[in-house]
Amino acid sequence: FHKLCPIYFLPSIYSSLNCKMSVFIIRSSRWLLKTGRLRQNLTIWSKVSTNDARPPLNLACNRYVSTKNKSSSGESEWRAIFTRFLPVGLCLVAVMQWRMYRKRNADKVARQWEINCYCMLPLRTVSRWWGWLADKELPAFLRPPVYKLYANTFGVNISEALNEDLMSYPSLADFFARPLKDGIRLIDRNSCLVSPCDGTVLHFGTVHTEQVEQVKGVTYSLKDFLGENSWRNNSNNSNKDFRTSLLHQPHVGNTLYQCVIYLAPGDYHRFHSPADWKPTHRRHFSGELLSVNPNIAKWLPGLFCLNERAVYLGHWEHGFFSYTAVGRSLELYRSNLTLIHDIVLGATNVGTVKVYFDKTLQTNTRKKSSRCKELCLGNSIDLGKGDLMGEFRMGSTIVLIFEAPIHFDFAILPGDKVKMGQSLGCVDHQMFVDRIDKDKS
Repeated sequence: FHKLCPIYFLPSIYSSLNCKMSVFIIRSSRWLLKTGRLRQNLTIWSKVSTNDARPPLNLACNRYVSTKNKSSSGESEWRAIFTRFLPVGLCLVAVMQWRMYRKRNADKVARQWEINCYCMLPLRTVSRWWGWLADKELPAFLRPPVYKLYANTFGVNISEALNEDLMSYPSLADFFARPLKDGIRLIDRNSCLVSPCDGTVLHFGTVHTEQVEQVKGVTYSLKDFLGENSWRNNSNNSNKDFRTSLLHQPHVGNTLYQCVIYLAPGDYHRFHSPADWKPTHRRHFSGELLSVNPNIAKWLPGLFCLNERAVYLGHWEHGFFSYTAVGRSLELYRSNLTLIHDIVLGATNVGTVKVYFDKTLQTNTRKKSSRCKELCLGNSIDLGKGDLMGEFRMGSTIVLIFEAPIHFDFAILPGDKVKMGQSLGCVDHQMFVDRIDKDKS
């Protein structure tokens, strides 16, 4: 069936259908039963089934015609019911067939022709359309039912919102990027690195080569992801491999680490600084706007390199640090960090990326550029651990790639649900101090 059904080429659409089809069917059935429409139709069908016998031949002709008309009317009612629910049934069958196909090929990644077909979809147009729609102000009477439906479907905890009055959110985008009450998320000040957002940990670990795992077993190119290492004017880097050239303190045994966090639609979609850092450069790659759903990340290698991204480069106390944010609309607040690299990626249902200290950044435009655009930010921007950086307007993913000592230990596991401010890991300070003292001696 998947060979005939175009949904085979639409994994992002499948992802939404797969998650929400059962909820839609259940709620539609409840609504039909509540309004009495389904009960009325079933009653008519029952009457037709019991009275549809052909009358005896010796009956009057006018009575035979009357029964025949009654039977035809009942058949029309049943045909209307069947036609009304036929699309739902076909969609359900298509989703089930796709799930069976993906389960049989769970360990397989997309082939080049499949990637090309996926990239041919008009996702940038869809993203601009969705951004326009989500930013539209809803009539006051529609806000509570629409936002409650969204909250129930995606598991949004409205009690954590700074403003629990649903009437106060003019648009769906405003509700999606709602702020939280003070004190709801506590920052772990004793940790070297904290979670910049609420989400699910997809992958983490040490970066040993230039191929980095976006999920287990599926990789992307570190060099394609960040671009050429031209922001560091150091001639000594020319003879090094790309991964090594990123390190600021390789002589003390530092190495690169990474962590990928996926934000579901129901998560808190403002993101914060994971450490103390100073962004000094920005790069904008005008790429695709593909879905960053975990199912797509497992299927599509090099996903993060294909997507649009704005890269902010800086530094922290241990050296290089990378921050990647994937989402529909991003607004960064200026605040008070030591090398960090901050990347803002675009994904399906992404509108624009707005950075308050970077007024020249324009994302999700009609025309894509084959070259990245660079901007020097200087040394005037300082961010602290837990500082509010910005907000997403739709689904997103954050990727951290950073330099740290070899004694850095993660405090999380793949699949963990994390909250903003929760510890991601830290350096064993005693071992770090002992190593520094040994190097000095």
